[in-house]
Amino acid sequence: MAATALDAELVAIADPQLLLRRAQRLGHPLHLVPFPSPQRPARTPGTLQVLPVALAEPERCGRPSTANAPYVLETLRLAARGCLAGELDALVTGPVHKGIINDAGLPFTGHTELLAEITGDFPVMMLATPGLRVALATTHLPLVEVSAAITANRLERVLHVLHQALITGFGIPRPRILVCGLNPHAGEGGHLGREEIEVISPALERLRARGMDLRGPLPADTLFTPPRLAAADAVLAMYHDQGLPVLKHMGFGRAVNITLGLPFIRTSVDHGTALDLAGTDRVDPGSLIYAAQTALELAERARRG
Repeated sequence: MAATALDAELVAIADPQLLLRRAQRLGHPLHLVPFPSPQRPARTPGTLQVLPVALAEPERCGRPSTANAPYVLETLRLAARGCLAGELDALVTGPVHKGIINDAGLPFTGHTELLAEITGDFPVMMLATPGLRVALATTHLPLVEVSAAITANRLERVLHVLHQALITGFGIPRPRILVCGLNPHAGEGGHLGREEIEVISPALERLRARGMDLRGPLPADTLFTPPRLAAADAVLAMYHDQGLPVLKHMGFGRAVNITLGLPFIRTSVDHGTALDLAGTDRVDPGSLIYAAQTALELAERARRG
């Protein structure tokens, strides 16, 4: 990222020695400048501002350490606090290894949930790639818990956040949103589940009465087809693996994770930790660059009002 031409002052929240070791191993020149700095550094390739957080123990590429789990969470907390204080304009995150953090005895289900805890807001996870936006009614839940989590209150709150974000963040005056059913064939009239009849449809009717353009609940296996998507600005999927495999198949490496409903802009990559590539020069930074570019675009749109 330090070598990428972006019209922004990049700040890394990380261990400076970690950054220097990785840059040296990969043969990339890197000059670190403390953040905040009394004098704004020049935006030159290879220069990166850093807010230092020390690792508990030196990194081992491709081998996550439970000792460094608190380090990961501290970088996220510092970044969020910096955004809340107005010191930073947006937060762009890389992937984290949720299992290692939990193995360290630190309850953690994902960035979205941690940011909700820090801000006290109701964030909504949405991934976007050219031609498709997919938001999630539930995020990192075991599949067995999804049905109970699909409540009318949750759906109405999620759709309200999504609807407003499409208007204010993406400049869509009247968003058209397709809503997936939970069950195969959207419940098949109650024969394959009654969540569509008892929860999803009534919630959508109430929101339509408030002026939202919502279509559904629709069978997910036919919703993600070009004719339907051409008439939509976003899709709401009921759970993580209902909508995201389609989006990632369509645009992996050119997709971005955007957290809606926060008091600041947050974007992230569309992939996991790829431990087999850690420490090598075979990593494709495309999604990280796209996430940073999207954060800049959203920040510029917010400044223009």
